[in-house]
Amino acid sequence: MTDLSDDLDLAKRDRIPEALLELLDAFPRDRWEAHPNFAGLVQFWLERHLMFRKLGSLLREDAEAAVDGRIDPAQYKPRLARYGGMLVSQLHGHHQIEDHHYFPVLSGLEPTLLRGFGILDKDHHAMDGLLNRFTDSANAVLQDTGESGDFHSELMSFQHMLNRHLEDEEDLIVPVILKHGPEGLQ
Repeated sequence: MTDLSDDLDLAKRDRIPEALLELLDAFPRDRWEAHPNFAGLVQFWLERHLMFRKLGSLLREDAEAAVDGRIDPAQYKPRLARYGGMLVSQLHGHHQIEDHHYFPVLSGLEPTLLRGFGILDKDHHAMDGLLNRFTDSANAVLQDTGESGDFHSELMSFQHMLNRHLEDEEDLIVPVILKHGPEGLQ
């Protein structure tokens, strides 16, 4: 999309730049659910984001229990495989749909936000590396070649950047869909 400076890198930024959030001022978060264009696509999309957050929290709680010895490895490993695999596969699919369909369509609806969609696209490339590290670390635990503490550290870094990305994506995209409606996106 566009060349972006390092200060907008997912690992370094605190928030998407204010200049890209004009629509968020017109469509603030606390009014999203009451908007007529919320039901359907926006609601579904936000539920997917909520699922990613819940899976991350569940994995974190389990990893902390493993580090503290509060969960039996025979119970922990299947949960890690199931929920970790679900998180990775669902995120990959979600990002593919956004990159190949939603981002191009939405940037056409709001060309002034092209830079923001470039930031989100760059995030997805960064997330690929994070997902690979997450998977390698989880597999090491599952194969008894790594420590739960190392996985926990990797997970914390991953979860922080995932949450940053999801919040920025919501702040940029939801107002566009609320403004224009979901009809042209499906």
